Amino acid sequence: MFWYEDEVKRLESERPGLMYVPRTVFYGSSSIRLWPNLYTDFKELQPVNLGFGGSTLAACVWYFDRIFSLYNPELVILYAGDNDLGDGRHPEEVFISFKLLVSKIRERFGDIPVFFISIKPSICRHNITNQIKYTNHIIHNEIIKDPSLHYIDIYNEMLNDYGHPNQHFFLSDGLHLNETGYELWKNIVSININYFFKLL
Repeated sequence: MFWYEDEVKRLESERPGLMYVPRTVFYGSSSIRLWPNLYTDFKELQPVNLGFGGSTLAACVWYFDRIFSLYNPELVILYAGDNDLGDGRHPEEVFISFKLLVSKIRERFGDIPVFFISIKPSICRHNITNQIKYTNHIIHNEIIKDPSLHYIDIYNEMLNDYGHPNQHFFLSDGLHLNETGYELWKNIVSININYFFKLL
């Protein structure tokens, strides 16, 4: 896990500069890390971006205590798992990492709401589509057992009419989101968050 060290140190160094107490943590891989307008897109949630580039769900578990040590969120929004599968991990391994991360959140913060953004389809990882779909499936089945866990499905919305990843949402690398992709994510995440708060 040492290759994430610089990114984790960056997150630690940014905490003292925050001029407010964050209510919502966005945590996960580069899809979170690179979200350009996250702070304005979700201003009402008083967010902090704790994404770190290239991270896996396993890395999110490994660094959880260290990264969250200075935070006490009311809400956590997660996106990771993409890189685990890209590294050749089996969906069941990713599922175990997901459960471990939820367990760590529960131990530290109790039953706060946790939203998991489904693993996205991507052009450059189209060869592992079945693994991505199966991982989303087993995580979703776990989430519906717990009323404090919530599943945000972005997978289907990122497909074109032929069921393939829609290049309209991606940068030229076929992996990372462009501005249009993030606008889609903002809308889907906002709908899910707003629906949740209306139920309270």
